[in-house]
Amino acid sequence: MMEAKPIVIDGRTVIGITVELPKTTLIAIMTDNGYIMCGALDVALLNDRLKERRIIAGRAVGVRTLEQLLEAPLESVTHEAEKLGIHPGMKGRDALLRM
Repeated sequence: MMEAKPIVIDGRTVIGITVELPKTTLIAIMTDNGYIMCGALDVALLNDRLKERRIIAGRAVGVRTLEQLLEAPLESVTHEAEKLGIHPGMKGRDALLRM
């Protein structure tokens, strides 16, 4: 099953996506410019092999809900996210507001 729903953060609407797969659930929240995601996100791949795409993204581990993803500290972020002041340890919601 897949669910997409709007989430309002400080008056700004982002889109939360949950995809239930066998034995795992993918969780992501996106803005027009980037996204944060659960531990399934491969930040090294985005930074190295896909660097020409200049993807703005962050990864949080151990999250199981969209609400947890908003509050969790990011474990890693892409180089493009760092250029916007997004850094590991920043809460997901704060990173989304910079995207």
